[in-house]
Parts: sequence; structure tokens; C-alpha cells
Amino acid sequence: MKEYSTEHIRNIALASHSGAGKTILCEALLHFTGATTRMGKVEDGTTTSDFDDEEVRRKISLYTAVIPVEYKDTKINFLDTPGYTDFVGEVISAMRVVEGVVLMVDAVNGFEVGTEIAWDYATKFNLPRFLLINKMDRDNASYEKALKSVEEFADIRLIPVQLPWGEKQGFQGVIDLLTMKAYKGDGKTAVEIPAEYKSAADEARTKLVEAAAEGDDTLLEKYLDSGELTDEEICRGLKCIVGARNFVPVFVSAGNSEIGLAPFMQAVIDLMPSPKDSPEVVAKGKDGDEVIKAADSGPLAVYVWKTTADPFVGKQTFFRVYSGTVVPDSRIWNQSKGVEERMGNVNIPRGKESISIKNVHAGDICIVPKLSETLTTNTLCDKNHPLLLPIPEYPNALYRVAIFPKTQADSTKMSSTLTRLVEEDMTLTWHNDPTTLQTILQGMGDQHIDVAIRRAETKFQVGVNIAEPKVPYQETITRPASAMYRHKKQTGGSGQFGEVHLKVNPITDKDYDFTWDVFGGAVSQSYSSSIQKGIQSVMKEGVIAGYPVSGVHVSVFDGKEHPVDSKPVAFEVAGREAFKLAVKDAGPVLREPIMLVKITVPESNMGDVMGDLNTRRARIQGMETEHGRSVVSALVPLAEMLRYTTTLRSITGGRGIFTMQFDHTEVVPQHIAQPIIDARTKELESKKEE
Repeated sequence: MKEYSTEHIRNIALASHSGAGKTILCEALLHFTGATTRMGKVEDGTTTSDFDDEEVRRKISLYTAVIPVEYKDTKINFLDTPGYTDFVGEVISAMRVVEGVVLMVDAVNGFEVGTEIAWDYATKFNLPRFLLINKMDRDNASYEKALKSVEEFADIRLIPVQLPWGEKQGFQGVIDLLTMKAYKGDGKTAVEIPAEYKSAADEARTKLVEAAAEGDDTLLEKYLDSGELTDEEICRGLKCIVGARNFVPVFVSAGNSEIGLAPFMQAVIDLMPSPKDSPEVVAKGKDGDEVIKAADSGPLAVYVWKTTADPFVGKQTFFRVYSGTVVPDSRIWNQSKGVEERMGNVNIPRGKESISIKNVHAGDICIVPKLSETLTTNTLCDKNHPLLLPIPEYPNALYRVAIFPKTQADSTKMSSTLTRLVEEDMTLTWHNDPTTLQTILQGMGDQHIDVAIRRAETKFQVGVNIAEPKVPYQETITRPASAMYRHKKQTGGSGQFGEVHLKVNPITDKDYDFTWDVFGGAVSQSYSSSIQKGIQSVMKEGVIAGYPVSGVHVSVFDGKEHPVDSKPVAFEVAGREAFKLAVKDAGPVLREPIMLVKITVPESNMGDVMGDLNTRRARIQGMETEHGRSVVSALVPLAEMLRYTTTLRSITGGRGIFTMQFDHTEVVPQHIAQPIIDARTKELESKKEE
């Protein structure tokens, strides 16, 4: 593959609902341009994009694949993104490094939820976009219905640039409104527009010219004066309105049948911005913000948008050069980590294939193996000109599972494997819960977690089991109480003796407080630390249900010691048992985490969502409407939200999203608390028997 300068590069994300045909379109484009000798099939697991074992097994895209397509002295880096909503992190990473998005719609199913989510992210990243109505050759395909389904949602005007030449089995090509020619099959040769489509094409052409005229004041003036524009002027005007996000051009294709490919790629080259034309990026420099332009002569600024760890291939780092150039066998500074890395071979990725390249120009997307410290979202630059490029915001992972190693050997490798998985995927997190003592893995949904666990097993040979995570309940007290305990042990030789009198009081400002209020030297203060050690061991283990105790002030006010038999261990036991007795007498209760939940759903689903929240002990805090969607804020116990991701998708057909963060803890109602206490007591007893 030859080198391409900045103006001859296009970086385009393909995004849509799962099954709209992104992967097969890439196959068709590679075959059409001669990069491959035959088209692969998703069903056979032979596509260039879906090369991972898990993608082949599931027959869906799970990761973003880079598919460079060379056409008319231009390299178009198509980023084929997953359509399933669990893998939205891959879509966000891809959109971070492109200048435009092609949103694909199935001509039968119309505008679906995955495409809606992709559209929203394209808006968030302020990206120009095309709409491609694909699979026009399917039974029941309807261009008009598909277009209307998008128009009902879109906040930007749609403007057809192509019309379909037939539909369903009769779909044979596209009618291009820029050239006013018809292109049969893949579109290599142009013919006159068939007579039956001429009037529709003329009408659509007029609307297209009007839209193009809006892109430039001089064009608008000329159009108002003469009523027409040249093809070159129309193209210039369209490029302006696409770049300004005022219009979304609409195209048609049938990727599986290789129909409409040439006019589509020509439009990408003519209308989508190159890295040189794209908006400047603001990076953090040594002396404040610095504007970065896509130029080989600029300071080196490289953004790492994806990393993959493979025990056989090694670590692979995908990067986008925003400024400057990258060459093999050079040293580069990782500003995010503060370390220097050595670049080995630099390659152009095409699916799992890597094509060696000698010089990477500004704006291009490449891959380098075996960078030891570099992670996703890191910035690479010149050590003498430090820069930090902006990082996109990723959604919080809200689907939680507890994971356990299958064997002792797995337990030694589990934490390092989880760390490697999380480094690759920005929407995956893990932590050890200090309350439940479980390892918690968080992702975007059950499919996301399932893929991560299979990856751990197949790539890193670490077996894990999953379970629903326990809720981190806490025990606390509701009233003051006091107790005493005498520990006396005489078994020959030196004995053990310690007596502790203590009071407990509920507090709200901290988990634990301790005061030594013994007067007259009844007990030496040297035993204070031993008594506290005993108390804190109980606070970890709990008193009524084995959950940690918090919100307690302890005052030791009296006790007794023996001149010979008193030892630290005796006072540790006495402190522990006295504290247990006091807590049992102080109205102990369970507290549960209460989460602040914000749910965004289409207005039509609002009633169902509210009804479901009422079954979850939710307290509604407020409701508002944003862009035709309803946003509900509510305080909900965490115990009621463990599988809410799945429920919300079911209620809203995948269109609902929510965020959740810890707000405070509250006492669990007695009728709910008792079964929790009983179940926990039973669990602890069975563990003792083991």
C-alpha cells in the first residue's frame, strides 16, 4: 500500500444498528477495489472485519475494525463499528478519530435503536454524516419508508443525493443526482436515466441544487439570479453544508450484491472532509491550550484510540496521527504516562492483516506492536513539545456481576487478566468490594460481560464463574446502649483476665469513633489499643447479619484488670464481646445504598417506566423533557437496580438509557430486612460447617 498525504485521506466510521450491513459493505468495497479476490460472508466467518474468534462464533461485530479502501488516489479508512448496544464503547472510540460518519439503515427495518444511538454520538462529536439506505435488494425493501423513518427522528434535514433504480428484486443500480446519470450494478459505467425515473430525478435534483446553494453566499446569489449551478459548484456547496452539519446527504446501496459502490465512494471523496479540512483540535500544552492542525510540519500529536492484548500476537496499539509524522524504529514520548516508548514496525491495519509502511502522514490511522506502557486514550508526542489530546466521555458501566476463579491456578492470574481486559475496553471496569469481599466486573450489559469472560478464558486461559453481586449492606445502631463483658480463663499456668464496660451511641458524620473515658485507673490505658482491635474485628464481621458495622461511637468508661493475669489478648476478647452485646441492645438495623438514577426514555415509554419504578421502591425526584425524550430522576435502592439494564432495554426496545451514582444510605424497611438477615445467617452457618 502506498503512502497517502493528509489531503488524500478520509477517516469514516460506519455506524448503525446490528445487521444493517456494515461488515458486508466493507467486504464489497474491498472486492470492488481489487484489495480482495472474493467477498467473505458473515455466516461463514470469512469477512475481513470480523476476524476475532468470538465474532466468528457469534456472527456479529464486537470490535471496531479498520478497513482501508484505496480508490482514485485516495485512501478511505472505514472503521467498521459494532451495532449491538453493549459495545457502544467501540463506537465512541471510533468516532473520536474520524472526520465523518456513514449511518446505515436497513431498507426493510428502517431506523432502529442502534442507529439512533450512533446518530446521537455523531451529534455529540459534531461530525458530518451520510445516510446510506442499504439492502435495497431485499424482499419488502422500501426506500420511501426507510427514509421517512429517519426523517421522523432526525434533527438535521435529509437531502437525497441518489435515488434507487428499482427496489427489492428489481434493484439494479442508483440514479445519481450530482451527475444526473444512472449507474447500474457497482456503478463503474454511467448510462442515461431511464424515462420512468426522469421526472422524479429532476424534482429531487432541484431540491439538491437549492440545498447546495445554501452552503455559500456567492452560490446562493448566483442561483437566485440564474436558477442553476454547475456540477462543480453543486459539489462545492454540498461539501459546505455537509461540513457545517446543516444537511445529511442520502445514498442507496445493496452491499451484498455490490450495487452502488462507485458513486458512494466518489461522494465520500468529494463531500466528506479530509483531516486537513476538519476542525482544529485543542490540546493541552506546556503553557496552556494549543491548537493542533493536521499537518506533517506540525508538532507530533498522536492519539491512541484502541489497544488489544493477545498472548500470541502481543499487544497491538491503534493510533491516529493528528499532527506531525511517525516513522518506524523511532522513539516517542507518552505524555499521559510520562514514559518513553520505542516504535518498532509501523503498519496499516486491514482487519487482522498488517501492511508495513515507512512513513505515516498527519491524519492517518495506523497500528504499532509491543508498546509496553501505552494504553487507550494516551497521547504520544515529542518529549520536548509535550501535548495531551482530549479524551471522549464514555458511559458508566452499570451491569454488574460478581466473578470467582474456577481453580486455585486461575485465582493467581485473575486480577492481572481483568486489568488487561479493562485497559482494552473503556466501558469495562472491575474492583474488589470491601464490604461483600467479592470481585465485581462492570460492563454495558450481559452480552458485554459474557464476551469479556470468554475472552479471559480463550485469550488468557483464566477460567471464571459469575454470580449476581451481593448488595453492600451495612449494620448500624439506632439508640444508645451499654454493656460489660468479663473474660476469665484459668487453665493452669498464667491465666487470662479482662473486664470491659462500654457504651455505644449512633453517629452520622463518620463510620467509627472511639473515646477512652476510664477514670481512676481501673484499667490501664495501655489496653486501649487491644480493646479497639477487638471492637474493630466485630465491625468488619457484623453482629446481626455479617455485614460491616458503621456509624457508631464507642466509649470505654470502666473495667477491671488483674495484676498477673491481665494481658492484651484478654482485653481484645472482652472488648469484642462487650461491643457485640451493646450493639444487640442498641436497636441494630440494616442500611442499604440508595442510588441517584437518571433515566432517559422516549415519551411513549414513560408510563411503563414509571410503573416499573414504583415496583422498585423508587422515590421520584423530578421529570423533564429534552428533545422529545423524557428524563426521570429518582432515588432507588441499589438492591432493586442490579439487573435494571436488561429491564429498561426490554421496556423501551433498547432506546432507554440511564446513569446511576451512589447518593446515601438508608435503613432497610423491617419487612425487607428480616429475609435478608435470615438468608445471610444461613449462608454464614453453612460456611462454618464447611
